[in-house]
Amino acid sequence: MKRRSQLAVLIAALLPASVLANSIEGIVLNKQGKVVINATVEVEGSDVKVATDKNGKFVITDLKDGLKEFHITAPGYAHLHRDISFDNNENQSITFNLQRSPIEVIDIEATPIHMSAMESASPVSVLSGEQLRRQQAATLGDSLEKLPGVNTNFHAKVASTPIIRGLSGPRVLITQNGLDVSDVSRVGPDHSVASEASTAKQIEVLRGPATLFYGSGAIGGVVNVVDNRVPTDSTTRGEWNLEHNSVDNQKVASFNATTGTDSFAFYADAFWREADDYEIPVAAELAHDDHDHDHDHEEHSGDYTVANSSEESDGFTLGTSYLFDQGFVGIAVEQFNRQYGIPGHTHGGEEDHSAEESVYADLDQTKVQLLGEYNLYNQWLNKVNLRAGFTDYEHAEIEHGAVGTTFENETNELRVDLMHNPVAQWNGGLSFHYKRSDVKAQGSEAFTPPSQTQSFAVALMEEKHFGNFLVQLGGRVERVTIDADNVLLPNIDAHAHDENVDHDHDSHEHSHEEHADIIRVFDVEQEFTPVSLSTGVVWDFAPSYNLGLSVSRSERAPSASELLSFGPHIGTATYEVGALFDIHEDGHLGLSEQAIDLETANNIDLTFRKTQGDIGFILNAFYNQVDNYYYQIDTALYAESGHDHGDEHDHSGEHDHGDEHDHASELPVYLFKTDDVILHGFEAQVAWQLTNEFKVDLFSDYVRARLKDGGDLPRTPPLRFGTELSYQTNKLSAHLHVTRYQEQDRIASEETATDGYTMLDASVSYDLSVLNQDVSLYLRGTNLTDTEARVHSSFLKNIAPRPGRSFALGIRGYF
Repeated sequence: MKRRSQLAVLIAALLPASVLANSIEGIVLNKQGKVVINATVEVEGSDVKVATDKNGKFVITDLKDGLKEFHITAPGYAHLHRDISFDNNENQSITFNLQRSPIEVIDIEATPIHMSAMESASPVSVLSGEQLRRQQAATLGDSLEKLPGVNTNFHAKVASTPIIRGLSGPRVLITQNGLDVSDVSRVGPDHSVASEASTAKQIEVLRGPATLFYGSGAIGGVVNVVDNRVPTDSTTRGEWNLEHNSVDNQKVASFNATTGTDSFAFYADAFWREADDYEIPVAAELAHDDHDHDHDHEEHSGDYTVANSSEESDGFTLGTSYLFDQGFVGIAVEQFNRQYGIPGHTHGGEEDHSAEESVYADLDQTKVQLLGEYNLYNQWLNKVNLRAGFTDYEHAEIEHGAVGTTFENETNELRVDLMHNPVAQWNGGLSFHYKRSDVKAQGSEAFTPPSQTQSFAVALMEEKHFGNFLVQLGGRVERVTIDADNVLLPNIDAHAHDENVDHDHDSHEHSHEEHADIIRVFDVEQEFTPVSLSTGVVWDFAPSYNLGLSVSRSERAPSASELLSFGPHIGTATYEVGALFDIHEDGHLGLSEQAIDLETANNIDLTFRKTQGDIGFILNAFYNQVDNYYYQIDTALYAESGHDHGDEHDHSGEHDHGDEHDHASELPVYLFKTDDVILHGFEAQVAWQLTNEFKVDLFSDYVRARLKDGGDLPRTPPLRFGTELSYQTNKLSAHLHVTRYQEQDRIASEETATDGYTMLDASVSYDLSVLNQDVSLYLRGTNLTDTEARVHSSFLKNIAPRPGRSFALGIRGYF
């Protein structure tokens, strides 16, 4: 693309306008009349894209006759769209004037049609640049939690996953460059996401149903981690980072680099992270002691830490691509390794911390991605996008040096987007998507049987400008099959505690052993056909203002774990039973007589935005009714865990300590059932550029998640609001961030309310040049008031609050 731009400038300089085909030359200026360097000028629906030079000028040649839509972008400015007609080999000169936007507008990369926070009908967010580096953490959920509408389930800082508008798990898809990350983080909160933020160039969040682009597993949203592992150009560039954090003695090192020749590009990245158990405020430990949970924390020299919250991670990626005039094709291989403790997974009430520290997960993943783009010049198609991936994932849970349980996931995936030339000014295309996942779990805590899930989908996506209106339409049809040939139905001794108060623990163990060999084994074959439809309109009703409306109907096939689970899940301290089973009148668990149906979400999003000027804002309200919603209910029954733990915790994350307790090795039985639920709420973001140096950001979000017939869904994030004050010069950058989390007292039956708290964070960085490299020194402080902060959406809120006061010192270099 860069070579094409240079060639166009050369031709324009050597030849008179009369010799050229349709062409356009121009300049990009800001509101003050100053030139904008490196602004991007592209023709929508084509591969034509050039950048302005040091004088703000550009030239585009070889344009066909007809109406062309130009899209002009630059960092710090609102996007500009302009329609220009060409006819009979004419040469036009034009000036594009960009207006400042205090809210950064960055395009989503992994969707076939154009989407950004200020222009698309569906709500999206992008975390990139300095903001991404300030907020990156060891886990994906913790990295994204400051984005509007996104929270973390905060699993003790070691396995935190994102929550989008109150939804997570199998309803939020996590992808890497548009392909499923293919770990097992959607199965349980104690399973880490196998993706790294420190080497990413941006992280994209699609809030609300994204099934149109990614399939039924994205009914609640998508998080897409974007990097340059398959490079699309050969410009030499890169960055490196070294950091130390005080709260857990964390040490981080990472780098990524791209280089190459005219025809070949090469990419490499690597990271390493090591951290000890993290410290918590003393007040949090004292509050914890009030509940007699004094064995889940350790004390070292007056500092309290969360046991089993240490980690060691490392990984590298190598990629290469072949560049040619009509596109590129390339391949990348990644190796990702992580060892992390499993908090709450302790053994007995003795002061034996070595036993606690011996319980950890050992994660190993190899990922291969093949990405390509081919630009055509025929009558019908203008571009073909190819994304293919293979992932081999495994993590073992190690106890006392021995493997207790192993989880495996082998995934093959292929996506092909065929983008057509504008038809009656409609831009878009067809997408074909195939995915196959083989998931296995073996060992004492393998609560789901081995299964194979396959899906094949066809989607159509189109958009068109009608004057001041942008219309986006789409539909997707999917075929999903779930096959499992070794589904187990054990005859467990499920009972209520009050019915067994006179029984001692040995009698329960005897009963359990008596029935342990009575297990039914059968095959399961389920087939679903989810259909998703979406329509959206963006109306630029006044200069700098627009309204967006998005309406969608999305269907989701239940996951294998939601259907087939039957066994102890220690990460959530429950005995999980899938929707394929039910409690019969005699009190025993057997096959369910209820039909297994699709989950259906009917979602409406309304957005009001100010896109330009010193003040910008995005106000979004949503209403989502999900019919046949799969969730777990407390059966009030208990079953033997089949695992010798002396102090398992209950479903809210609270532990019962004391080995003498009759039911210490039992877990509450939770059954997957379906019901109709309603989720509604809002997200608000306001940015005010006070001066060229000072900016104030305000934000708030809220979700109300309830059963349609009454009752609340568990672990719903509370109302929160906050502000960030920023000061930015050519060398110095400083940020002060305050977030208030309100009390959450809308709770499900097995939950307890969570107190509100306020978090105060700050950061400062200074840029300088060392040996012809741009270097940034930074200091970042989090939870500066050392506040006791328990995350309501966490399964471990009572034993693993947020870290205490922390300072991170680092250095980052760019080349």
